[in-house]
Amino acid sequence: MIGTNELLIILLVVLVLFGGNKLPELARSVGKARVEFKKGIDEEEEKKEEKKEEENDRK
Repeated sequence: MIGTNELLIILLVVLVLFGGNKLPELARSVGKARVEFKKGIDEEEEKKEEKKEEENDRK
């Protein structure tokens, strides 16, 4: 797990690289990417469940 010191260093590096004005935009983009990733995972899980149900119905 990432400790407090490591997290602060990472945040400081991000602040230096992107500047204060770009941070909200960067956070928004990361949030949207996370949501899309979660949707993709959920869709795959639903497909697996449907496939299992179809296989069980055939038996």
